[in-house]
Amino acid sequence: MPIVINLDVMLAKRKMRANELAALIGITEQNLSVLKNGRAKAVKLSTLEAICKHLDCQPGDILEYVADQETEA
Repeated sequence: MPIVINLDVMLAKRKMRANELAALIGITEQNLSVLKNGRAKAVKLSTLEAICKHLDCQPGDILEYVADQETEA
């Protein structure tokens, strides 16, 4: 998938655990894990907003577009 989720990077930079962030933003640890591991099909903007608020970052710090190798040719 060309969208990479860099949530682990931001959690490490902020010295925060995933379960702590999940509690702060009001989602289950399992749902945060699905997002963190790139298995989510969608992200609610309200969830992204809450993540950015509590990690003091921008959406671009969390989401990254990486071009698919096959489509570049």
